Amino acid sequence: MLIYIKGAGDLASGIALRLHHARFKIVMTDLPVPTAVRRTVAFSEAIRLGSTMVEDVKAERADTVEQVRNCISRGVIPVVPVPADQVINSLHPEVIIDAIIAKRNLGTNIDDAQLVIGVGPGFTAGEDCHAVIETKRGHNLGRVIHEGSAIPNTGIPGEIGGETVNRVIRAPIDGIFHPAKDFGNVVYKGDIVAYVDGTPVFTVISGIIRGMLQDGVYVTKGFKCGDVDPRGTSVDFMTVSDKAMAIAGGALEAVAAFAADQR
Repeated sequence: MLIYIKGAGDLASGIALRLHHARFKIVMTDLPVPTAVRRTVAFSEAIRLGSTMVEDVKAERADTVEQVRNCISRGVIPVVPVPADQVINSLHPEVIIDAIIAKRNLGTNIDDAQLVIGVGPGFTAGEDCHAVIETKRGHNLGRVIHEGSAIPNTGIPGEIGGETVNRVIRAPIDGIFHPAKDFGNVVYKGDIVAYVDGTPVFTVISGIIRGMLQDGVYVTKGFKCGDVDPRGTSVDFMTVSDKAMAIAGGALEAVAAFAADQR
């Protein structure tokens, strides 16, 4: 069974990691210039670097069907830069998981595969997918929804260490992004953490850098460029988060149930 995961950011990568550990074959896609900020736990880095590791699992960039198959045969997760329709269609995946986390459906259809899973808001089980995974922190995080939708996007990030919107670093203007801090750096309220075309980007809280967009990406005003974790140096930014693992558990439940039904 081949599982195609749309998106290779931190949440999609948590799903891929857990399914890979459960011995499922995975292929992922992401933008030619990925925009993930939690890059230490994002398989999308394989597109930029050629290969990357998330915890104990390796991913490599793959541009052809042959490269995808070679990766899978070696136990490596292939990550294909979009547009990837020709490559993916040639592989005929039985399962598609839309984990782009766009908060809306960008084109996934319930007829695209035998099992189609939508991750987060923007999908309705029974209409554009077979199941939806809840992504909002709280009692239902990671729950598999077989009828209806996930909780609508509120526009407010989940609370971590008592902070919500203030922990997200956003571009102040349109332009080219250049980080001034790296993962794990301790920062204090008012520090410059990046620049956009020479305009400084400040953090409004103290903590450590948990997420930072790669250098040289064009951003628009308000674009998410990074993440400061107020919990400080106790935070493990090198392993998949509790949220990603909970969502991945829901995806694994849905895929395992489907696999059992195919026997």
